[in-house]
Amino acid sequence: MDLTPRELLTRLYQAAVDRAAPLELFQPGRIDWTDLLGAEPQALPGRCLVIGAGKASAAMAAALEAHWPAAAPLEGLVITRRLHTPPWAACRRIEIVEASHPVPDAAGAQAAARILALVQGLRPEDRVICLISGGGSALLSLPQPGLSLADKQSLNRQLLASGASIQEMNCVRKHLSAIKGGHLAAACAPARVATLLISDVPGDDPAVIASGPTVPDATRCEDALALCQRYALELPEAAWAGLRSGAFETPKPGDACFTGHRVQMLATPRLSLQAAAALARSLGLAAHVLSDQIEGESREIGRMHAALAQSAARHGEPFGRPCVILSGGETTVSMAAGLQGRGGRATEFLLGCALGLQGEPGVHVLAADTDGIDGSEANAGAFIGPDSLARAQALGLSAADLLARHRAYDFFEALGDLFSPGPTFTNVNDFRALLLP
Repeated sequence: MDLTPRELLTRLYQAAVDRAAPLELFQPGRIDWTDLLGAEPQALPGRCLVIGAGKASAAMAAALEAHWPAAAPLEGLVITRRLHTPPWAACRRIEIVEASHPVPDAAGAQAAARILALVQGLRPEDRVICLISGGGSALLSLPQPGLSLADKQSLNRQLLASGASIQEMNCVRKHLSAIKGGHLAAACAPARVATLLISDVPGDDPAVIASGPTVPDATRCEDALALCQRYALELPEAAWAGLRSGAFETPKPGDACFTGHRVQMLATPRLSLQAAAALARSLGLAAHVLSDQIEGESREIGRMHAALAQSAARHGEPFGRPCVILSGGETTVSMAAGLQGRGGRATEFLLGCALGLQGEPGVHVLAADTDGIDGSEANAGAFIGPDSLARAQALGLSAADLLARHRAYDFFEALGDLFSPGPTFTNVNDFRALLLP
């Protein structure tokens, strides 16, 4: 099959996304409901309440409801990012609320409070299905007593610009939240909870995905306090007091509120990268998955990938051509105070990669977020090829200057090289593919 480099890279991206598509994940036979809930849906003894949050939660809820027996109990509420409810979603028993991401808003806070109210008064015979995916931390925003939504909004903006890892950000978020970090599980007690996850974090730790609202939290207030101090976060006095005193502590492993709970990982970054690799091999390319857990500054990770691709292109080491090099994870963008950047992790990675490649012949790259949105713009990522820097120079653009000002989006927009598939209704984080045909 004759495909252009961009067509091939796009197909690899789509294979990764399809592997994490909720419509497929909830097909009959894919989930053992008896193990998770203690009985088949039609034999459940009490209520069955569906709750959740994340960029994929609306699609997960719609897929679950589509395959749920009509006579079996089912009700609930999930929160997703705006424009992330799929057009095929036809929920009648599970309500979907859309809210802001990555900075929380009033709609998310109100919906989070409603979820907490829904689970009050549950009995041992009742069941809760919690649908969690990446993005849930910002969407499920309910501040600790003494804190306001404005405080949480300020915190999220500071964390996003700090360069902190997702594990560090979520440690802080959990301890300043009344619903994350296991607090939602405590509110569900004594009902049995089954948490179904689509992972977007390196290592697939359920306690990190969406800040783990229904799983135990091993981090402590002093850990969150140290991170706030390390990154010089500006917090209200109520936040400092709650962290210093331990009043904002989270439920820990072994807590009775987690008795009988089940956790199942439905999709992960590694499984999606493996799906892309399988497609590449079927098209006659050697495929190499570097890792699904790569973290660090986006631009520097881009330069590292460029060095690897140059070695393969020039010397056939460590990989021979034709091949595709795949990686995932969650890189970060650290911004100096006062800068107004435009773009996201994927475009910043690509600009760093382009500067590292310096027009290396025969190397084509796609980097994109698997949720379809890179940062705050409408694109998922972008493409680079051997002529990217030369074309930019002809337009009077300086790649180095734009990267220094965190304006990678402007670079790719000017070239017409943005990749904009729209929301994918799932999220297994960064996808990167370097093609050496």
